[in-house]
Amino acid sequence: MPKRNCWEIMNCGREEGGSRTDEFGVCPASINEKFAAVNQGTAAGRYCWMVEGTLCGNRIQGNWAKKMKHCLTECSFFKKVHEEEGTGFKI
Repeated sequence: MPKRNCWEIMNCGREEGGSRTDEFGVCPASINEKFAAVNQGTAAGRYCWMVEGTLCGNRIQGNWAKKMKHCLTECSFFKKVHEEEGTGFKI
């Protein structure tokens, strides 16, 4: 069974063709092929915490250093991927 990506779980609407791309643009995680398949995701869909410009709390996040603390401590999606991937989890 395919693993679900951040935009599918968080319903941000920023994936290509999503409902909020006019407002926020296409999420860089949904088109980032550099991290394709990491944690078994599409593009960087299960590695979004490593991509600048993703949406969190209805705000576009900045660089990795500024958002990582939030991802580690508060992001339900980050925790879900960590749990699903177990020892194969890539931070």
